[in-house]
Amino acid sequence: MAKDQIISFEGSKTLMRILAGFTAVAIVMMCFVLSQDASAGQSDAPLQIPVKDLPEKELVQSLSKDESNMIDDEKNIDGPWQVVRMRVTAYCPCSKCCGEYSDGITACNHQIRPGDVFVAADDTYKFGTEMVIPGYNSSQPVKVLDRGGAIKGDRIDAFFHTHQEALEWGVQYLDVRVKIR
Repeated sequence: MAKDQIISFEGSKTLMRILAGFTAVAIVMMCFVLSQDASAGQSDAPLQIPVKDLPEKELVQSLSKDESNMIDDEKNIDGPWQVVRMRVTAYCPCSKCCGEYSDGITACNHQIRPGDVFVAADDTYKFGTEMVIPGYNSSQPVKVLDRGGAIKGDRIDAFFHTHQEALEWGVQYLDVRVKIR
């Protein structure tokens, strides 16, 4: 009977991988179709998909999240925003970072106080423009309150109170949310 076997052990592993792939694609398509149906309906009730029998429960739940399940820092920010990929560096008010401008007063005449969080940007962004920088200020909006000679284009400097904190931040390329004025 072993001679009549159609699928070898290696073949069955490949077949299982293919079936798993088709299953994942089917789940994604099902979630898309169901979310389209739910958005076309009149109900404000959240979309609920029975997933208790599916082994991919976590995948289905993550794919079927609607806007009401967004993370807190996204749903608590009012107004229109655009996402800009930026080079985000860090600075502090010391003479190494600010040179002759290390007097504790920003370019918009803001007197730096303990606990302040803000960014420096070029004049593309007006003073007071709000930005959300992932990982800075608990991902809550901060304002542009400073300028810098080396800051041009899609680059900003995040303010830190100590030089060590600024060094620890380093250079990061992040998707920054900018409030449209």
